Amino acid sequence: MARTVGSRIPAPGLLAPAAALVVLAPLAVLWPLPAALGLAAVSGLAALVAHRRASGLAARCDKLSGEIDILSERLLKVEARGAAAATPEAAPPGEAGVEELSVEIGLLSGIVRDLAAVVSAQDGEIAGLKDAQARAQAEAGERAQAQAQSHAALHAAVQAELRARPAAVPPPVPAAPRAAAPPPPPSETPAPRPLPPIGRRPAPVEPAERPDARARERAIVEAFDRDGVSVYLQPIVTLPQRKVVAYEASARLRLGEAVLAPAEFLPVLERHGRSTDLDRRMLQRVAVIGRHLAGRGSEAAVSYALSPLSLFEPGFLRDLARDPADPALAGRLVLALSQACWRGLDREQAAALAALRERFGFGLDRASDLRFDAAALAARGVVQVKAPAELLVRAASGGRDLTDIAVEDLVALVARAGLRLVAEGVEREADVPDLLDLDVPFAQGPVFAEPRAVRADVLGAPPAAPEPEETGPPPPRRGFRDFLRRAG
Repeated sequence: MARTVGSRIPAPGLLAPAAALVVLAPLAVLWPLPAALGLAAVSGLAALVAHRRASGLAARCDKLSGEIDILSERLLKVEARGAAAATPEAAPPGEAGVEELSVEIGLLSGIVRDLAAVVSAQDGEIAGLKDAQARAQAEAGERAQAQAQSHAALHAAVQAELRARPAAVPPPVPAAPRAAAPPPPPSETPAPRPLPPIGRRPAPVEPAERPDARARERAIVEAFDRDGVSVYLQPIVTLPQRKVVAYEASARLRLGEAVLAPAEFLPVLERHGRSTDLDRRMLQRVAVIGRHLAGRGSEAAVSYALSPLSLFEPGFLRDLARDPADPALAGRLVLALSQACWRGLDREQAAALAALRERFGFGLDRASDLRFDAAALAARGVVQVKAPAELLVRAASGGRDLTDIAVEDLVALVARAGLRLVAEGVEREADVPDLLDLDVPFAQGPVFAEPRAVRADVLGAPPAAPEPEETGPPPPRRGFRDFLRRAG
């Protein structure tokens, strides 16, 4: 009788699925949906291979079962022959046959046990792959939903800020003399550069389709391209001493004989994709101003408010982080973002800002309410919070829709967190005693000083056209008791 010997089948290797999991799992952080689809495809392929192997093992088990049945029949026949044999000489062949069949049955039993273990391992691996696929799909869906909600919130916040920004009123343009050269044709003007499509980037509001408005926009863009931007500084003072402790830098655009404020030209630059270029130029000049103040021994910091659209510019914040650090500017430069931007930061933008904390301080301005989380802002590196003076006074007089706690408690809370609270836009002397009653430590506005242009020699640029000098004696300086008497 021929011996039937089965070979042991080793457990299938999981090298390819494991390698796929190791490669696709990190990619799920950057591209969640494609990684989830790839993981699902790998899991389906592994399940198909496992099913085919299990089917083959089941077929082998059936074949071995048939062989065991044949051996069992042979064993019964041998036992019957041994029982029928009457002489002792016939016993040895029967015993030898039984022993041989017992050995073969033992081998077959071991093979069957191995096959059962392999099938059980395959079932466990398939179940594990299905669970991993379900978890990966759920995590990818949660990440995609959270990212979409964050972009949608920031989009809505920036759109609300752009809509709330006052429309620029063009100044009256004097009639041109007859001998003046005609304006250049539209074909010679540079075409506006479109904003790069990045995610859910907020789209600036389109201007009214008027010939004069389009001509004015072209003139503003041409003046910007000719580098007609100048830097103005406005001091931030202490109360009640009125000592200068910091400066705020803002841009002005010279258009012919007129000097435009940011509210007049910044919406045009945002529509034409120039706002990030403006921020780059201003940050370079603000750094020069900071070095100049450090060389004079001044401890004053200089802040500059970034455009909300610059946060969506690819590489803008990363380029700032790659610039070589200047020890002379440590703690002197403050990047200000609006309250809407701080509330709508996504994970990537927050990480890019965190990489700048070693060389820049951060500020919050353009506040629409007084619901500040001082501890969270301080944890993100914010050192200065600016709120309109009118907003502080109105909230203190009963505007409960602007703050959750009393303004006096808010001022103390911000001070305990190590933040500098600045009341901006102080236009009347009568508001100063109210701010002192609220214990506001710093203020900024026309009452203390108007924004003044930085000299060309400070910026290291060729001297610009001289500005008209102010005529008349300077305004008299009144004492603080006179202010209190007038306020009473």
